[in-house]
Amino acid sequence: MSYKRRKRKWPGPWKAIRRCVLFFTTICVIPLLLVLLVTTDHYLRPLRRSFARHEEAIDRFLYLRPKRSKPNQTVVIARLKARQKYLYETCRALGLDKLGNDSLHRPNAWEFLVNEEHHLVWCNVFKAASTSWMYNFNLLAGYSPKFLKKTKAVPLSLARKKYPRPSPQALMEAMENSISFLIVRHPLERLLSAYRDKLQYSLPHTYHRQLGNKIITKYRKATPPKSTPSYRWPTFPEFVNYLLDCVKKNKPLDMHWTPISEFCTPCLFKFDIIAHTETLQEDQQYLIEKAHLEDLIEPQWKNAGHGPTSKQVRKYYSKLTKSQILQLCHLYRYDFQLFNYSIKGYIELGLPDESFNGNIAQYTLK
Repeated sequence: MSYKRRKRKWPGPWKAIRRCVLFFTTICVIPLLLVLLVTTDHYLRPLRRSFARHEEAIDRFLYLRPKRSKPNQTVVIARLKARQKYLYETCRALGLDKLGNDSLHRPNAWEFLVNEEHHLVWCNVFKAASTSWMYNFNLLAGYSPKFLKKTKAVPLSLARKKYPRPSPQALMEAMENSISFLIVRHPLERLLSAYRDKLQYSLPHTYHRQLGNKIITKYRKATPPKSTPSYRWPTFPEFVNYLLDCVKKNKPLDMHWTPISEFCTPCLFKFDIIAHTETLQEDQQYLIEKAHLEDLIEPQWKNAGHGPTSKQVRKYYSKLTKSQILQLCHLYRYDFQLFNYSIKGYIELGLPDESFNGNIAQYTLK
């Protein structure tokens, strides 16, 4: 039995063309798709990792971030009470709690700010977190953060429009119904911070730039060629010589380096809180909570990063003689004593000189 083989029909011309187009399109498109997929994955991979990190960060922020531990209130309160007790016992021992006519025994209310609305009284000690608390007092006075950020007005000038300078009697009455506080700092660290801020980095055409030029004119010795470079600002030893001469001649001192014992006369006003910059975060937190101001202000120290470090202390004080450092300690002797600071570590930095006899006991400092 034989089968007839069917004759295969060839497709028409258009069908053949379509098949050819489809064949060549498939050959060309598939490699392009593969290349595109590989390239897209290459570029999206970092983005996917970025999104993954972002989601991980959000999860960590919302769910895994540990809460900031609050300081032990009992420890903070005990420390502040001990400081207050120490201050007024030392005031009595030194006889600084008695009224008199000199700058140590005459109540000085000039630098106090009294916020009657929130029952808060502060003595503004320059170079002891003063920028931060001037900002806080301006907030409490009604200035907005946006305004304080944009304005070119001096913060102290803004504050004085809201907080006029009180008389000693008015200040004492206000302190009876308010929380009064004072922020102090190691005297020699505060002095160095004032020098760096007001003289070394003074702005052109300011009072302190002019003062610096006067110090250079009087205290800078002519230096021979190829010696130490001649700075445009007074060096730290030049500034210290100027300061010590002011003391010897009984000239008034700039408010940025006036001793706190004269600036705020703490022996003649009773402060509720004596904060130290060394424990400022905890001290501020307690103060703000005690005054019920948590919703209005927060603990901060705006210029803490610009303050003297131990490295800077060594750098600057190692350029002074031991006698110069001892004279500075004598100038700030009451600040050392009233606020329980020590000169330990400073005398050792000084250069030896003939006038130093090794006796530091005469300054009755620790």
